[in-house]
Amino acid sequence: MKRRVVITGLGLVSPQGDTPDQVFDALMAGHSAVTRLDQGGATQAALIAPAPFDAARWFTRLQLPGVDRVSQLAVAAAQMAQNDAGLAKLDEDTGVYVGTGMGGASAIEKAFNTHQESGRVPPLTVPAFMPNAAAAHVAMRAKIHGPVLTYSIACASAAVAISEAAKAVARGDLECAIAGGSEALLVPSVIRAWQALQTLANPNSDDPSRGCRPFSADRSGLVLGEGAAFLVLEPLDTAIQRGARIYAELAGSGVSCDAVHLTKPDAAGQVRALRAALRDSSLEPSDIGYCNAHGTATIVGDVVESEALQMVWGHDLDQLAVSSTKSMHGHLLGAAGALEAAITTMAVWRQQLPPNMHTSAQDPACAIRLITEPGTAASGLRAAISNSFAFGGTNAVLVFRQIN
Repeated sequence: MKRRVVITGLGLVSPQGDTPDQVFDALMAGHSAVTRLDQGGATQAALIAPAPFDAARWFTRLQLPGVDRVSQLAVAAAQMAQNDAGLAKLDEDTGVYVGTGMGGASAIEKAFNTHQESGRVPPLTVPAFMPNAAAAHVAMRAKIHGPVLTYSIACASAAVAISEAAKAVARGDLECAIAGGSEALLVPSVIRAWQALQTLANPNSDDPSRGCRPFSADRSGLVLGEGAAFLVLEPLDTAIQRGARIYAELAGSGVSCDAVHLTKPDAAGQVRALRAALRDSSLEPSDIGYCNAHGTATIVGDVVESEALQMVWGHDLDQLAVSSTKSMHGHLLGAAGALEAAITTMAVWRQQLPPNMHTSAQDPACAIRLITEPGTAASGLRAAISNSFAFGGTNAVLVFRQIN
């Protein structure tokens, strides 16, 4: 029999801050962390959403060599999630599930630059940039001996990691899981690569903070962000027995693949993930009151996601409140699904809807019920979903339900 899985801890290192309440309060107020980055040289100006972070709070100077920023963020967020859950020690039946799209981008950047200058490469480059380094550092810091797994599925990485962790807990394979994602890719080469793809928002704006405008008729592209977020997942009975605070239930998930195109999304594939998530959670579209949309503010992507929601919700679409919080924290790529899962959890926990900011006029092709005003209450919000739709065609949907 499948066990019910609940969220008892949240840990965040995000553009809006590093505590669940601080981050959610900033989002509810409509605060954007997007700023302009001017690097000079061959790199054009870009809009980014950096995460304020002091590595010295978590690492000594002797520990830092060979630990890329992506792993630093992961260790901090995972430790804060564990602390938030009130778990002083984790037992043998704990797993670590981490999603990341780029891995150690800073380590790769430094290696190439150093090689160009001197013909040498820093000796700890490989352990710093390998994609599973973040998960390994989280496990070593918390002394976790269960499964320690990494998922690299572009923008769906963290959402799939959380989905797989929840399934392991529900099956009884684990008594606890720390699941989430980390991404730290705000380095020149990565920004240039995204600029070459012509998907980034136009940086030439009088107000950079309004640069990311999902579902808006004047949207111009996505904004790269960085950060990490982790959830502590436990069986409901265990959480009740130890008197833990329960934010919400992770009621189900759905994963699918478009199998159509590497970068162009497909509504039919997204529909399959949405319907799979509803089946897994034994819910109907009318039961879902809020969707934290993938909503990257790309011209094609926002329309396709709107079409997928229309196809699944049908006549109930007006009951579904939708927003993309990427309008304020940017797109964390591999960690996006984790940060947005935490935000959606907080929406259910606090019965509030974070807004879709900077929409001057909603695109008529995105015919969904957007929440555009800060401070919107959601009394009676029973369940919510978080969408993560990735390059490569993988789609992941997580379902969160209020604990009665």
